[in-house]
Amino acid sequence: MHYISTRGKVSGIPFSEAVLMGLADDGGLLLPSDIPRLTAGDLAALEKLDYPELAFQIMARFATDIPANDLKDLIDRSYATFTDPDITPVVHKDGLFILELFHGPTLAFKDVALQFLGNLFEYLLTKQDRQLNILGATSGDTGSAAIYGVRGKKNINIFILHPHGKVSKVQELQMTTVTDPNVFNLAIRGTFDDGQAIVKEIFGDVEFKQDYCLGAINSINWARVLAQIVYYFHAWNRVRRQTGCQRITFSVPTGNFGDIFAGYIAKRMGLPIGKLILATNANNILTRFINNGDYSVGDVHPTLSPSMDIQKASNFERYLYYLLQGDSDRLRAAMEEFNLNGRLPVDAQLLKTVREDFASASIDNARTLDTIAGFERQTGYILDPHTATGIAAARELSDGSCPVVCLATAHPAKFPDAVQQATGREPDRPACLEGIENRPRRCEIIDADANIVRDYLRARIALN
Repeated sequence: MHYISTRGKVSGIPFSEAVLMGLADDGGLLLPSDIPRLTAGDLAALEKLDYPELAFQIMARFATDIPANDLKDLIDRSYATFTDPDITPVVHKDGLFILELFHGPTLAFKDVALQFLGNLFEYLLTKQDRQLNILGATSGDTGSAAIYGVRGKKNINIFILHPHGKVSKVQELQMTTVTDPNVFNLAIRGTFDDGQAIVKEIFGDVEFKQDYCLGAINSINWARVLAQIVYYFHAWNRVRRQTGCQRITFSVPTGNFGDIFAGYIAKRMGLPIGKLILATNANNILTRFINNGDYSVGDVHPTLSPSMDIQKASNFERYLYYLLQGDSDRLRAAMEEFNLNGRLPVDAQLLKTVREDFASASIDNARTLDTIAGFERQTGYILDPHTATGIAAARELSDGSCPVVCLATAHPAKFPDAVQQATGREPDRPACLEGIENRPRRCEIIDADANIVRDYLRARIALN
């Protein structure tokens, strides 16, 4: 399996090189040259596998240059850090299936990919005797999951930008209380979109990227998407066995289009997915795109689900590549138009294709709180605010023709203020968060300026 860029000027890249490259050198995003197609027999063979075995069977189709025993070891070590033996268990509540993705070290779905990616980075760098300096931006959960994935690992430094004062207190503490010498936290005076733009600008400087051995841990890295594909198959296996239904709908809270894009790839692989329901909060560029064909940038609004407070979805370009049937010239022109005017032209025929796979709803703060409160009253189960948007969207858009799996993307203890506001009490705190407020912290606050970040990288990398 080789990898290509959405923008058409990079191709023939093996998996290992794609992982370390992160963003393609032509500014595009890397994708597999072909998507493996699974037959009904293949799906049946995967159905009874436990999570690590399933992950191996899916990932091995894409990571063809990693020896099988090495890949199995990476997967086993990555998921040994999870507290539930099923890794991403599925529970049934109030007529919906909930895929719990928060049993990793930082209590968020990002752990599923980033525990694997951290081990994969260390493995590749050791084999190649290379150094990597990871640069990433986070709206909350990616940062802590990435830091926990690579803290203390050989040959790796990690630099994470987060929007100062715009993540939850627990999210901030999970990042800034990791004081390993290879971890650097930068709080920027701006939004996540500002941080993401800085990262893309710096990665677009190919000479700087190569001179300072930069790598990506955001979902622009294909390995992130690959690891997330697995839990769609896992959930489908569990729900099909319980219900006997072949076709299943998934409801996904998303701001950056990465988590739901993994579901889209699973569907292209042959997983019988009905609709992919995309839930947004007030930052609803993706909902406007699906419902009205309006992909235009607006202001970022702070909400109760801060990990989705995003206006520019970095993985959207991957989907656009498939929507445009692999026409890189047309994609480049569309992205140039978007970068220039903040708006992407979408014709009626393209929009019809989009709606064959996706439905979408935007859930405001009031509905988020009502969903958390009502679900807790009816079931005793507490939702985090991101998961609540997915539940609300599922109830609004599901037609009842097939079971619905809602992705629970974070533990409610990461967002105690929202839960307190909705239910009148804070959620129970897992052991990993006990005493987090009293731990030493390290973080620097800087302006949202790419040149300032470049200078910071130069100085710190020179010292390491």
